[in-house]
Amino acid sequence: MTAITKQISEIYLLIRPLLTGKIVSTLLIYGILPILFFLSLFVGRYEVPPSHVVQILAAPLINLLPDQVMHIEPGWTAAEQNVIYLIRLPRVIAAVLVGAGLAIAGAAYQGLFKNPLVSPDILGVSSGAGFGAALAILLSQGSFIIQVSAFCFGILAVTITYLLSRFYRTTPSLILVLSGIIVGAFFTALISLTKYVADPYEKLPAITFWLMGSLASVRYTDILLIAPPLLGAAVVLILIRWRINLLAVGDDEARALGIDTKRMSQVIILCSTLITAGAVCIAGIIGWVGLVVPHLGRMLVGPDYKKLMPVAFLLGASYMLIIDDIARNLTSAEIPLGILTAIIGAPFFAYLLSKRSVGWT
Repeated sequence: MTAITKQISEIYLLIRPLLTGKIVSTLLIYGILPILFFLSLFVGRYEVPPSHVVQILAAPLINLLPDQVMHIEPGWTAAEQNVIYLIRLPRVIAAVLVGAGLAIAGAAYQGLFKNPLVSPDILGVSSGAGFGAALAILLSQGSFIIQVSAFCFGILAVTITYLLSRFYRTTPSLILVLSGIIVGAFFTALISLTKYVADPYEKLPAITFWLMGSLASVRYTDILLIAPPLLGAAVVLILIRWRINLLAVGDDEARALGIDTKRMSQVIILCSTLITAGAVCIAGIIGWVGLVVPHLGRMLVGPDYKKLMPVAFLLGASYMLIIDDIARNLTSAEIPLGILTAIIGAPFFAYLLSKRSVGWT
């Protein structure tokens, strides 16, 4: 008995470092996303037995093996397979891309503008993309044209914001934010005008529902459209995350350390714009993700952008998976994502304010 107790004590001493808060939080951050991704394929209004979901997902890989080793015979219906592969899987992938993209873009902007209240739509990209989509819907265009129009107008809005800021010689970050407010208000007015002249029985409901955000109609072609620019821009932001640390400290300090602050600001704005425009063009306008998730990341790993950017990417993807699962399962009629993110994000941000957790230290 004494020998067994001694062995148990030795094993405990070996695994004790793994039980510390830091290790547990790290495992949670990096392990929650694949778990949520897998579990999200099980939930939906169309009931598919869990065993069938596992078999449908495993069959393509298992059946590559010789029949003598292992083989899965179809024990599911064609409808169940279509639900998993054609509806749930692309939707889950899109939720990961949208959530991760908005979170990392929000974190980058908060570092660039040295402001914890900045979100990815600060330069007018969401309003511009919303107008592009509303205009395409008004003109009775298909889903592909709607997405392309949203993406192009989102980039156009940020381009106008940047060019407008060049006319004024004052604090660059301040004038960029003010220009973004101007451009955002202009495109918001154009959205209102589009809704005003739209057919109230057909076009107006379609525009309103699109603007509230949803992943209900996402297909693999939509993912292929936005994945390259979104993931490419996210990789660039992660690679330059140590420079964002210097920008967050101050422009003078960054220049003293050899950083071209103007060029770096342009890169961050370009990458964040591509990410946000890509997310909006397939999911609509979804707020609060890029504002709240970076602060949640700071609570877990601190303000160091070398750690914060990858963590924000993972937390944003996990958060959007949870929101989308709630949206499509809470009621019989799907709840728009923008409503849920505001209902959940606003109280959480108020909690952060009450704890004075919104900041850089």
